[in-house]
Amino acid sequence: MSEKVNLKEKPYYLSDKDIEWVEETIKNMTDEEKIGQLFFQLFFDFNEENIKEKLGRYHLGGARYHAANSEDVFGFSEKLQKNSKIPMFIACNCDNGGDGACKDGTYIATAAQCEATDSEQVSYNAGLVSGKEATAIGCNWNFDPCSDIVMNWRNTIVNTRSYGTNADTVLKHIRSYVKGLRQSNIVSTIKHFPGDGTEERDQHLVLGVNELSIDEWDKTFGKVYKTMIDDGIMAIMAGHIALPEYSKKLVPEIKYEEIMPATLAPELITELLKKQLNFNGLVITDASHMLGMTAAMRRKDYVPRAIQAGCDMFLFFNDMDEDFKYMMDGYKSGIITEERLIDALRRILGLKAAIGLHEKKKNNDLLPKKENLSIIGCEEHKKMAAEAADLGITLVKNTLGELPINPETHKRIKLYVLTNEEKSVYKAEKNTTASVIIEELEKAGFEVELNERGIREKGKIEEYRKKYDAAFVFSDIRGYAVENNYRIRWSCAMSNEIPWFVWEVPTVFVSLNYTTHLTDVPMVKTYINAYNNTREIIKQTIEKITGKSDFKGKYNENVWCNKWETKR
Repeated sequence: MSEKVNLKEKPYYLSDKDIEWVEETIKNMTDEEKIGQLFFQLFFDFNEENIKEKLGRYHLGGARYHAANSEDVFGFSEKLQKNSKIPMFIACNCDNGGDGACKDGTYIATAAQCEATDSEQVSYNAGLVSGKEATAIGCNWNFDPCSDIVMNWRNTIVNTRSYGTNADTVLKHIRSYVKGLRQSNIVSTIKHFPGDGTEERDQHLVLGVNELSIDEWDKTFGKVYKTMIDDGIMAIMAGHIALPEYSKKLVPEIKYEEIMPATLAPELITELLKKQLNFNGLVITDASHMLGMTAAMRRKDYVPRAIQAGCDMFLFFNDMDEDFKYMMDGYKSGIITEERLIDALRRILGLKAAIGLHEKKKNNDLLPKKENLSIIGCEEHKKMAAEAADLGITLVKNTLGELPINPETHKRIKLYVLTNEEKSVYKAEKNTTASVIIEELEKAGFEVELNERGIREKGKIEEYRKKYDAAFVFSDIRGYAVENNYRIRWSCAMSNEIPWFVWEVPTVFVSLNYTTHLTDVPMVKTYINAYNNTREIIKQTIEKITGKSDFKGKYNENVWCNKWETKR
């Protein structure tokens, strides 16, 4: 198959009139405008003068934004489209629902929670709500769902973002998600080609490596990508992940030191994805600040080489002046050929035409409408979230038969809440989970005493047994690009929050995020995966602990962390 785009075929299905707009737009663009269309910028400042200056100077093709509430993102979208000569892509990361588009959006379910429900309807609802709430605030591109396969239980970067441990489970859920998403006029994406989840490291911090053989990859990740391409997926995000066995097959003379992440490997993007798998849509890089990309070569080289390799858009500037110059220099020096640039532009403008942005701009109908904001966090969406919580919360083990635990039999609770507050890529935010847990436990009728962290002393064992009827441990460990793997980090050496008390009082351990904490707490006899820290999930988890509601979620084998002692 040819790597050259055909705008009449999927995923574009453009008419002759639409294609004429694409070709005329390219014909009338300056070189600066052409180069600008290749870039996505991440905005932190929603000031209109700042937006106008960046659009006027860099002619951006697309924008993402720092997390904000719906009103602010709505206003940001208005400013972008109002001040852009060519309609803008405005993208969000809706992994779990509308909460990925705005802070007040509706969380439905993580991918891991969708898998636990075994319900295609929940995955459909996650996509449906993502699309409806994202488009209400002006977004027209969702960088989801994640199509990775979490084969390695130690991998935490896709632990909650992957829909399963095998291709068929992942496909069942991402196809349902995309069907729901496409009920709205928004671009659908799968990521992170050629696939994360086989190793334990994080491509944000190191070069990712998918070490599968050609046959293994074809039957797993290849099957996922081929199926979604045949379904008409519109965009694919390339990861900073190498696929050495395929690189060696497609470039027999390649040396190990020449193996690149997919974002910089023409044999993977152009030969494997666009030709062999017949992908006719748009390829966008993952974020270019990630070490999987920066470790490959100098930035002045990899900025244009990403486009040369077959990626069509470049995700995020570092310094806007520098990166724009790097890309322009790559074009002028021939690293990016005229043919490759025009093909990328056809895919970019073709995708904008496929969702009707050109006609909306022509008809002065491009700006989002204020009345649509009422859908954000609406009751219908909250009901979907509640249903997903009920179906997803998973009792992994209850080996001593200690459940149910309710206020009538175990009123006095010693509560331990495990968190790891760190400064993220944006800013540090205080974790408020403990207060929500206490409120919901007290509403249920329990008396609660919160453990103070950072203390080693346990006190007298018999006094502990007399004072407390049960112990609840809630883990809200979460993080991003600070460690390759996220595990429980106790608050001090031999901390008194480590579950030493499992044989002294009935003990329940609840994970509100990662599903594989049993590697660090194999001694607990009652373990629950709840998947997130929303009030709805916390409330329903307590209802299930007390026996008011049944556990319905299912787990995969990764929860045992490949250890016999976790099952005891």
